Amino acid sequence: MKRFSLLIIFAATLSASCNKYLDTPTPKTEVGDEKVFADDKTATSAVTGIYISMNSLNYLWGNVMMNFLAGIHADDVYYASNFEDYDVFKQTRLLPNSTYVERFWNAVYSYVYSANACIEGLTASTKLTPALKDQLLGESYFMRAYFYFYLVNMYGDVPLVLTTDYRISEKLPREKTEKVYDQVVADLQTAKRLLGDNYPNGNRVRPNKTAASALLARVYLYRHDWALAETESNAVIGNGNYELLKDLNTVFLANSREAIFQLQSVNVGGGRNTWEAQVAIPANATSGPLFRLDTLNLIRKFEAGDARLANWTGNRTLATGATYFWPAKYKVRNATPVQEHTMVMRVAEQYLIRAEARIRQNKLDDGRKDLDAVRERANLQKLNTALTQPQLILAVEHERKFELFAEWGHRWFDLKRTQRATDVLGPIKGANWQPTDTLYPIPAYAISTNINLTQNEGYKK
Repeated sequence: MKRFSLLIIFAATLSASCNKYLDTPTPKTEVGDEKVFADDKTATSAVTGIYISMNSLNYLWGNVMMNFLAGIHADDVYYASNFEDYDVFKQTRLLPNSTYVERFWNAVYSYVYSANACIEGLTASTKLTPALKDQLLGESYFMRAYFYFYLVNMYGDVPLVLTTDYRISEKLPREKTEKVYDQVVADLQTAKRLLGDNYPNGNRVRPNKTAASALLARVYLYRHDWALAETESNAVIGNGNYELLKDLNTVFLANSREAIFQLQSVNVGGGRNTWEAQVAIPANATSGPLFRLDTLNLIRKFEAGDARLANWTGNRTLATGATYFWPAKYKVRNATPVQEHTMVMRVAEQYLIRAEARIRQNKLDDGRKDLDAVRERANLQKLNTALTQPQLILAVEHERKFELFAEWGHRWFDLKRTQRATDVLGPIKGANWQPTDTLYPIPAYAISTNINLTQNEGYKK
């Protein structure tokens, strides 16, 4: 539990905005390991410390890098200049010792450790307010499920670490993806049971019961459990606290009614809002964007009149005459008070999940109506009522591409899960592409320290 005294110290050193997570005075001094879960305030600090650590600094897995590097790995984002750490994603030249292959593994497993420590500490505690204990346990189970969802989609079979005991975890072999998914579903079902409908303190920056349903809907979709995916997405869409916002420019605002779960902007010096905006929006009136949207494979493939092109992308023509586009879902580079938080899950995805789940069950009219809801919000015409099931499935892929670009790896994961990656990315990536590129390699250092780990196909010597 030693890690948690560090989390408490870290939370205490951040700006006063962090108190929105807690709605209580942040502890000012180190709390002994054995006392972290003996007090409501420090126990809350331990759990909210996970969110703070995910979004406190730039270029972390939990903000910029999962959004943009996963986009580079797919076909919606690229970097402004040659940089080897990013080029290996663009050119599918990843190696077991590639920088971000290792950083992502380290980051997500460190969060898993923190979630496990919270689950262990909260479960053992007898001194917490019962309702608060349930809330914090529910959040911890949700976050562990969230992290493992990304681990299996980035790396495939991974060690399933459910303890803080390093003597156990350092020797664990890789578990089959389906077993990891079983644990993810179990954690989310537990989270649903423990979490309430409301958000702590009213801000949508900590998961609630609806967030658990939303992630369950996604997991069931990935597992081809179409009926269950429809059931869970129904629960989200039918909840009156959420809506598909008509104004595209309000979707990514802090606590918007489309938001299911956001990461609060906590490092707000100088009026900083999200790290995504800091990185994506050009720094001044003459500079170009660092992370750019792919002109050929994304920008030019928007349908005529698609409001997402006008509202969710920015562009600038430089002195060279070249025009570059950037993701402009986040619009506030600097402002006080904070206007935007990092979006983690939102309602539009649930419409797309339900659409696909329905279409896969041959409920074509219902599925098409869900797609039309997203399309009409983007000022696009409704789909032809004569479209067949295969055509509607491709329509789902199309809408997901233009609705969820530069968000949390959706495009890459979609192509992988539907076995469309080679057809779509092969011609773009060129001679380096191979079907095994849909997964990252297991980091070399992890294999060197755990004799029970094996390497993914395509990366073996």
